[in-house]
Amino acid sequence: MLKNKTALVTGSTSGIGLGIAKALASQSANIMLNGFGDVEGAKAEVAALGVQVGYHGADMSKPADIEAMMAAAAEQFGRVDILVNNAGIQYVAPIEQFPAERWDAIIAINLTSAFHTTRLALPAMQAAGWGRIINVASVHGLVASAQKSAYVAAKHGIVGLTKVTALENATNGVTCNAICPGWVLTPLVQKQVDAKAEALGISNEEAKRVLLAEKEPSLQFTTPEELGELAVFFCSAAANNVRGVAWQMDGGWTAQ
Repeated sequence: MLKNKTALVTGSTSGIGLGIAKALASQSANIMLNGFGDVEGAKAEVAALGVQVGYHGADMSKPADIEAMMAAAAEQFGRVDILVNNAGIQYVAPIEQFPAERWDAIIAINLTSAFHTTRLALPAMQAAGWGRIINVASVHGLVASAQKSAYVAAKHGIVGLTKVTALENATNGVTCNAICPGWVLTPLVQKQVDAKAEALGISNEEAKRVLLAEKEPSLQFTTPEELGELAVFFCSAAANNVRGVAWQMDGGWTAQ
């Protein structure tokens, strides 16, 4: 379905980003990866699906790095047809104890980076008459949780940016939509599970159930593979008129 298309996925060397990259690669899209950690492992997983794979190690808190990454993608593949803004970090603390530098970093990586990639990707998409921008927001782009002020603010901002991008491109072939997962068992969430297990003196499996029961009626984690399939749908012809949505995959979290 996506042969001869190129997808750039930020924060894609593990977790949700890698799941989305692999799902798009399974539809024959070439992939530009970004992120830290096991870069070679991620590249190998995507390349095994028979597509071209690039990588750029841009620090998503730095606009100059983002510009270099977008230029590298254009140089290697021609242009970015599909942009997935997924990079994100987390920090948990009450507002009055929240370090200012942590706030700045979360806003920069979780929100401002998506503005920079979007503004740089749009001209080529508009000229081609086709493009897909998929912002990985969160259930926290729609509702709040205590002690996550920066994350919630950033994700609400991502939903707003999604809507504006969609409206500004409503009459062309460029769409922009957001995915709003609930709990996904990524390395980021596993740290919260580990902390809960230690704090409550329970097993890791029990801690997972406690974490889910607090918010998610389905009592099950959404998987990166499921999120990847939703991204593939957004890129399909069936989604040509899906514009500016914030699509929950949250096990009923926001239905309560």
